[in-house]
Amino acid sequence: MLRIALIISIAALSTAAEAQSYRCVGKDGKKYYGQSVPPQCLGMPVEELNSQGMVTKRFDAAASAAEREKKAAEEEERKKREIVTKEEGRRTRALLATYTSEKEIENARARALQENQVAVKDVEGKIVLLKKRQADLTKELDFFQGKNKPPAKLEQDIKNAEIDLKAQEGLLATKKKEVDSINSRYDDDKKRYVELTKGAPKK
Repeated sequence: MLRIALIISIAALSTAAEAQSYRCVGKDGKKYYGQSVPPQCLGMPVEELNSQGMVTKRFDAAASAAEREKKAAEEEERKKREIVTKEEGRRTRALLATYTSEKEIENARARALQENQVAVKDVEGKIVLLKKRQADLTKELDFFQGKNKPPAKLEQDIKNAEIDLKAQEGLLATKKKEVDSINSRYDDDKKRYVELTKGAPKK
């Protein structure tokens, strides 16, 4: 008896499953039905129908797409935060491995500023030489005023000297600006070091 009841139950479930269908209005305005979601329903709102043709569920494709986009954006944001966290961890380990005291940070700052100053002096020296070179070339050019046409090499040398001078002046401006970035970098390192070692005795 129990076996017969079980068979009847399975048959009923099978029949109910077969009776379940899906319906939607396609992009062409026509209604489509199927035991599974019809291809024409992809991307469109879909209704699930029971054996009596009554709607039991509704699937909003637009809402589902929006939800997927939201989850994708949240996942992307999570990955970005993870990258930032890993980078901060790497910087923290590097900072603590590089310095053992605030004094060491100040010493490193002094070395960086000194190297920058040496570079500035070097560029300034090149600028002086280039200006002298320009003055000498100008004198040579003046010699040809009202006379023969200046040699092509002289004119090219004048142009090259001007290009070189502008390049060195640009480099000098860059080197001088580096002073602020150097100080800013070591200020950040020092602040971060103090935060990480707060409460620890200074060496």
